[in-house]
Amino acid sequence: MPRLTLLAAATAVAFTGFANAQDLTPQELQAQLTQLTQEVNQLKQQQAANATVTPSKPSAPAFEIGGRIQLDYNLFNGAYNAEHNGSSAQDIFPRRVRTFVEGELQDWDYKLLLEFAENTAEIVMARMRYSGFENGPKLQFGKLREDISLDALTSSNHIALIERSSLADTMSPYFRWGISAYQYFPSTGLRYALGVYKNDAFGSDGKDETDDLNYALSSRVTWSQAKESGQVLHAGLWYSARQMGGDDLSASFARGELRETNTRLINYVAGGETAAIDRLNQAGLELAFQHKALLLQGEYAQRNLTTQDPQSVLDGERYQAYYLQASYFLTGEQRSYSKGSAVFSQPKGVTEAWELAARFSSVDASSDFQGTKAQGTRAQTYTLGVSYYFNPKIKVMANYIHSSVDGAGTIALVGNEDVGDAFAARLQYVF
Repeated sequence: MPRLTLLAAATAVAFTGFANAQDLTPQELQAQLTQLTQEVNQLKQQQAANATVTPSKPSAPAFEIGGRIQLDYNLFNGAYNAEHNGSSAQDIFPRRVRTFVEGELQDWDYKLLLEFAENTAEIVMARMRYSGFENGPKLQFGKLREDISLDALTSSNHIALIERSSLADTMSPYFRWGISAYQYFPSTGLRYALGVYKNDAFGSDGKDETDDLNYALSSRVTWSQAKESGQVLHAGLWYSARQMGGDDLSASFARGELRETNTRLINYVAGGETAAIDRLNQAGLELAFQHKALLLQGEYAQRNLTTQDPQSVLDGERYQAYYLQASYFLTGEQRSYSKGSAVFSQPKGVTEAWELAARFSSVDASSDFQGTKAQGTRAQTYTLGVSYYFNPKIKVMANYIHSSVDGAGTIALVGNEDVGDAFAARLQYVF
């Protein structure tokens, strides 16, 4: 209730009492004053209750513009440069140059994220989202990030190491056109996400032989618990079923956690053959534990193939991946956790902070067809990293990466260069 209304009501009561005061005994006058005080207090309580009501969303649109620049330097040898006999090579390049505009109007919000590379531009995300269902899910459509893998869902602004794990790069298609719904339940800590997308990833062009769309159905269920002591527990499961429409699965699954190299270390075709794929199914498990400045996380995932020709040696083939990662802030900061998205991000307001990180990852893309034939590679990667946060917008990162390759396709892919070492550095500015 506005202050003027409260004042007018109190004044009216006061004048009424004053007008009759001359006819009252002292006891009756005291009762009138007591009643007046109670009524004024009731009006104050009603005004306070009205002030706590959640304000309505603005009727006028509001928007924000921002972006990021990530400038990388790489020095590598061995398996990473197998095409040149493992000699040392280096490169400096813009890893990401992105800008976005986002805004909201009542129950709707939007975000457009653009990537700029040399002579090209790409729409990374184009999302419309509706959140008007009371105690219901949020709906979004456009080009969206699929809910697959904790590591893949962590923004590149906030990852503890320069590149994501090979598991994330193998299993996640990242952004695809589609529609999805998600919801978080505070009372239980559960969250679900479910989406349908156009599958133009992993070698599929998005259509089958009749030009009908190839679809992907992806889902993720997580549980989390955050305690005031600075502890966060996170567990998640995700699943993705994807139509391939007879296209060949892309031979290379992942690079080996280093960009701009001429050899991608994880290759299921090396030394063998590919096949027309009817569909592939993927599933994964996520676990994370945070205690103040320390964050431990790990994932396991697998991919299963169904070929168009049931006689293909690749029909029913399964590939698997996992990683273990730890990060720690020497200066005591704690990463933020979003219950609504079930992901971690850098500490809010982080300034003049040091972070150490380490990861071991493995992807097995090799096949052994009952001992008669074999192909593909396995890669294991060790990464050590240190980051310095000048402030929430500027940080520098340095990583040492060591990878080894084995499997029947090793000679075909990298020759005798089955080990690679690299140093990577990044300067990041967020605006």
